[in-house]
Amino acid sequence: MSIERWNPSTTTTQLEQRLLARMGRHRKLFAFLRTHRREILDDELLDKLAEMYRQTGAGKAPVCPGLMAMAALLQGYDKVSDAEAVERTVVDLRWQMVLDVLRAEKPAFSQGAFQDFRHKMIAHDIDRLLLERTAKLAKETGAFDSRKLPQSLRVAIDSMPLEGAGRVEDTINLLAHAGRKVAACAARLLDCDIDQLCAQAGAPLLTASSVKAALDLKWSDEDDKHDAVTQLSLQLVALERWLNERLPASVAEPPLKTHIETIHQIIDQDLEPDPEGGGGAKIAHGVAPDRRVSVEDKEMRHGRKSKSKRFDGYKRHIAVDMDTALILACALAPANQPEGLAATDLAADLKHCGLSPDSLFIDRAYVNAPIVDAVVAKKKGPVVCRPWQATNRGYFPKDLFQIDLRSRTITCPEGHSEAFTLGATVEFDPDICEPCPSRSRCTPARTGHGRTISVASNEPLQKKLRKILDTRAGRAQLRERVVVEHILAHAGYRQGRRARYLGVRHNLWDWRRAATITNLQTIHRGVTMADLTEQRMAA
Repeated sequence: MSIERWNPSTTTTQLEQRLLARMGRHRKLFAFLRTHRREILDDELLDKLAEMYRQTGAGKAPVCPGLMAMAALLQGYDKVSDAEAVERTVVDLRWQMVLDVLRAEKPAFSQGAFQDFRHKMIAHDIDRLLLERTAKLAKETGAFDSRKLPQSLRVAIDSMPLEGAGRVEDTINLLAHAGRKVAACAARLLDCDIDQLCAQAGAPLLTASSVKAALDLKWSDEDDKHDAVTQLSLQLVALERWLNERLPASVAEPPLKTHIETIHQIIDQDLEPDPEGGGGAKIAHGVAPDRRVSVEDKEMRHGRKSKSKRFDGYKRHIAVDMDTALILACALAPANQPEGLAATDLAADLKHCGLSPDSLFIDRAYVNAPIVDAVVAKKKGPVVCRPWQATNRGYFPKDLFQIDLRSRTITCPEGHSEAFTLGATVEFDPDICEPCPSRSRCTPARTGHGRTISVASNEPLQKKLRKILDTRAGRAQLRERVVVEHILAHAGYRQGRRARYLGVRHNLWDWRRAATITNLQTIHRGVTMADLTEQRMAA
């Protein structure tokens, strides 16, 4: 299959010169992309883009993949939909200039081709390669003077929430929504009306626009709520039984199988059998650890940025070079996933780039990640992070106890010592604690029990972090981490507060694209400053 190679012009026309002149103060990234487009999408990257299509075999010749890669960056910069991106290749001279299709009378590609291109980029991990390309571009354009940069790599890691695109619903609406998906899929397979199917299957509640309105109950009454759950769950069971009789083969295959599994997942996480019997069910006490919150997006989860702030969706993470302010790696995970797992994904991307951090500036949520242990083992630079603070509810805090890591002993303020093991909880001898004059200020333990202290598995690191916090120079180091917070805010603005796509992988693609654009803006500022410096020196 012949694949067109993007080969934009290296010379500027009079119209392009006028457009570039108008971008001196506003929307300057268009000018940067026009000037450096052949460097951004170099021959190596263009070869990989072409290979995406060669691996799919024969078929319709694709639109130039290099052109669509640049259009994807423009789409992220302008934050527009696929349909609007297609339209702008015709009506926006700035897009046409960057794409090298000035005065085009028809779209440069179709919406379907653009979507197919995105799926192929995701399947071949090209979004990661595009982000990696920006770090090389910074060197090629001279955005940073390598002689002034430190030889060691200082990396900062941070995260922010991303609201999911799927609708978050309570248990009853989740079940009704999943049930309607099953009924609609079965109706298509049987080529019949969905209302007729639900009536025959014994699930008439699914035909209502609002299942709660159809139930017409007092939702403040626990008995009414229990009756509602029982009615709905029994009708869903009846629907599945009917489908097993009418469509046994289809029930065992996607997409119907997938929709039925969604119902089972929601029932397993949110309901429990009615103790009074009768085949009914009730809403389970508590929240399942990995509770699904949306029918449309199965990977969204409840998450917390703090004790008082909850959100539904994902957490997006970045690793930033502290000295160039370039984003080196991105990760995205369901909101309930611990930060340490995301840090492992970041470390894998850094390794793919051939990078190994010498110093880390992190939030303490990442402190147990393997990448931290790797940096500590290198002994080239510090791990800078706020230590975990133990207030102990008004009693003596852990800070007042002397921890000797060499002898593995811990000594209380009154001079009594106990041996400890990393990662374990130490209990002081009750016979010593009972008569201690400081007991009332030290512990609320019952008679016969002594004060307990939890010793972290990474206690040596925690001790170093406490020392950093106790010095002025150490606190200044902690403040350096503000760089990653600013970069994270810029990339987060570029992607937006709410997810554009469903699922982890597609939103990771969007997050990497936002990071790529943020890096290009950083490089552009560096190139501009370098040019200004050169002009001053020449003058």
